[in-house]
Amino acid sequence: MTTKASKANTTPAIIAMFFLFAMISFVTGFQNPFGVILKNQLSLSALQSQLGNLANFIAYAFMGIPAGILLQRKGYKFSAIASVLVGLLGVAIMFVSSYLPDDAIFAVYLIGAFVAGFSMCMLNTVVNPMLNTLGGGGNKGNQLIQFGGSLNSLAATICPILVGYLMGNVANSSLVDARPALYIAGGIFILATIVLIFTNIPEPILDAIKEEEKVKKETAKQAEPTLSGALRFRHFVLGAIAIFIYVGVEVGIPNMANLYMTNDVKIAASAAGVLVGMYWFLMLIGRFVGGIIGGKVSSRAMLSTVAAIGMIFILLACICDPATTIAIPAFDADFNLISVDAPINILFLVLCGLCTSVMWGGIFNLAVEGLGKYTAVASGFFMVMVCGGGIIPLVQGGVADACGYLSSYWVLFAGLAYILYYALIGHKNVNKNISTEA
Repeated sequence: MTTKASKANTTPAIIAMFFLFAMISFVTGFQNPFGVILKNQLSLSALQSQLGNLANFIAYAFMGIPAGILLQRKGYKFSAIASVLVGLLGVAIMFVSSYLPDDAIFAVYLIGAFVAGFSMCMLNTVVNPMLNTLGGGGNKGNQLIQFGGSLNSLAATICPILVGYLMGNVANSSLVDARPALYIAGGIFILATIVLIFTNIPEPILDAIKEEEKVKKETAKQAEPTLSGALRFRHFVLGAIAIFIYVGVEVGIPNMANLYMTNDVKIAASAAGVLVGMYWFLMLIGRFVGGIIGGKVSSRAMLSTVAAIGMIFILLACICDPATTIAIPAFDADFNLISVDAPINILFLVLCGLCTSVMWGGIFNLAVEGLGKYTAVASGFFMVMVCGGGIIPLVQGGVADACGYLSSYWVLFAGLAYILYYALIGHKNVNKNISTEA
């Protein structure tokens, strides 16, 4: 039974995990505005501006499974500290790149983004189960995870607004202007490391392994569930593809919108940052609403609805005349609230945040339904498929170079069409004859 003293001792760790939950989104969010900065600083193409995002997300493909193994073998505390130190290294490399000449800055920045991606993957693997453990599981553990998820969305809202403000005039901005954001990230990583080192954290995974080893000495070792076993389920394979596409859609919408606003429409970086921040803020609202109605509405119904609405929003963004504008809130150089005219297309892209907010949970629930003993290994594979957040925006960037920014959203329209197909048809388990009992 957890005592009041032990609960008090874990409070610093809970706070640290909340900050780390936010940092996952904050550091990942760098790649969008930083891509805009480097595009103008180095005269990059739209495709090249997405390479930092690709480097960040492709790290998931390399680290997804190893991160799970590290957690399994070394436990929460070791894995969390390792994750934070790797993240600090990634931020440091990006910081160093801002001091380099233009012919070297991009390559070093990409290395920093790649290393930071390792950290984000490791943190994603650690933070959710750690918060659940610190909360003692059950409703309290779930409550802590929901609080952490809210901070994650809040950080995603703040990041583009903050960096957009620091950029000032996009045409004259450079990575040097974004250093304060890197200071913030590095400072929180350092603080979290110190807190984690001096905090006692329960290790149920390590305790379970020790108990299992005792049992294995007395009984024959049973075959462990493998990824190849999970891949025998068609609905899981299609769901993994849906996760790959979903993360790409979620990231691609604001990334290309930021480039469109700052390059074609010539909106100030601060105003563009506010609009991108509104997209992430609507994701925060969507997650709250999804949590409220999630117990009454099926994952299939929720996912199919938001996928269809998202397709409508993307369609409207592609076909509406950009000459039609709306007034949006923004900040000037002195951080005073002002109003800026933006194409109505941007409004529809921002509204997509309400749709993308609940897709991960819906896809995950449908994809692991009926997997039984394969659920854990399937969950680890999903982390690998997060790399879609780097690959699909890269493809979208190539289309933007060839056909224009708004036309590139047809790539995401096709992605949402696949997600709708999965929600309506592809999620059905047609392999019920496969044994899933442990």
